[in-house]
Amino acid sequence: MREAAIAAATAPAAPDHGVSFGEAIPVWARIAALSFGGPAGQIAVMHRILVEEKRWIGESRFLHTLNYCMLLPGPEATQLAVYIGWLLHKTKGGLVAGTLFVLPGFLSIMVLSWVYAAFGNVGIVAALFFGLKAAVLAIVFEAVVRIGKRSLKNRVMLSLAAAAFVAIFVFDVAFPLIVLAAGLIGYFGARAGHPAFLVESGHGTSKEAALADAESALGESIPAHAQPNLSWALRISGFLLALWLAPVALLLLFPGPGNVFTDIGVFFAQMAVVTFGGAYAVLSYVAQQAVESYGWLSPGEMLEGLGLAETTPGPLIMVTQFVGFLGAFRDPGALNPFVAGTLGGILTTWVTFVPCFLWIFLGAPFAERLRSNRALSAALAAITASIVGVILNLAVWFGLHVLFAEVNEIAIPGATIDAPVLSTINIPSLTLTAAAVIAVFRFKAGMIKVLAACSAAGVIEYLLLG
Repeated sequence: MREAAIAAATAPAAPDHGVSFGEAIPVWARIAALSFGGPAGQIAVMHRILVEEKRWIGESRFLHTLNYCMLLPGPEATQLAVYIGWLLHKTKGGLVAGTLFVLPGFLSIMVLSWVYAAFGNVGIVAALFFGLKAAVLAIVFEAVVRIGKRSLKNRVMLSLAAAAFVAIFVFDVAFPLIVLAAGLIGYFGARAGHPAFLVESGHGTSKEAALADAESALGESIPAHAQPNLSWALRISGFLLALWLAPVALLLLFPGPGNVFTDIGVFFAQMAVVTFGGAYAVLSYVAQQAVESYGWLSPGEMLEGLGLAETTPGPLIMVTQFVGFLGAFRDPGALNPFVAGTLGGILTTWVTFVPCFLWIFLGAPFAERLRSNRALSAALAAITASIVGVILNLAVWFGLHVLFAEVNEIAIPGATIDAPVLSTINIPSLTLTAAAVIAVFRFKAGMIKVLAACSAAGVIEYLLLG
């Protein structure tokens, strides 16, 4: 009896919810391998596996967790994986879930970046990416429509989207300011009781036969480790903050400002703080800065990188790794270009994704106390509405540079706008883009099918016409 008591006392404690850490690892690996199609597809995969299939977390708690992640800068799907992993198995659960979610995309984009850098100018490879750009353009327009249907539920939300588009496209207002303004409008609008802001925030998950929190393995109560603990939050966040910014600080010291690696580290570290609203909104900011300010790649190459990220598992924002790779590859200094590109891609991924763990471990214990806060939900709804305008800006910006060889800036009072030179329209690109749009909107063709068909069409066009 005494030996049995000692054995029981020294045995590892089983999780209260009955889901072992060993059981969770292959599930997170499976989610990562199936996470195609951008954040909407990734969130849907997590919901299907974690809520419907495994029944580890209830519907209401899943949506609350997603809402919190939507309010954070950076990739919300990655942060959702970290949050749920942390809820289930404490810090180690969050670290494993987040790392496994990112790893397949990191490896895939790194390999494809090498292929692109080595063979991207070869005719048949260029033709493949020509078709890929047309498909991605159609997919981005579809994202505008899909998110718009979900979030623009009244004239106020529609006005927020329109104002966001005009602000960023015409007046070049900084993206973080647009998000901040929208969030404040939604928050105070709900506090004032305005009915336009008292909307439910759905994210594409089905509510038919929704799993109640109490019926899930996690339950409806807050786990002991998820209780607010300021001391723990400060310790873990301090460690992650140092881990995140140490490479940037070293680069600022040596080789110093003006070096491509320093520029990459500083830019993408800043991006991790100021980019709200999901991957497509982030890409609007990254594309304009990486192309127009730093000159790391062309608009067409940015769209090709987005196509690579669309066709590989993991976060769509992994396209930033492609950007960092090309930026360093083309300015390698004394390094071999492929070594420089690899280091640039690794640095970009590091400073982009380490903050995901920081935001969750610092804020999630306090976010658990904020479920059912209507004002915060309204802020999220307003931000999502403004994101529609930002994504529309991304679609228009891509469209101008894909469909036309020349784009001019036209001055208007107080601002400038990009306008195409109509005589430089690319007829093959327009034809293929129109076909992709019809496939996506009329025939509801899946993303992978559209990407594969357009890529094949680009290759066929090259083989037939040269």
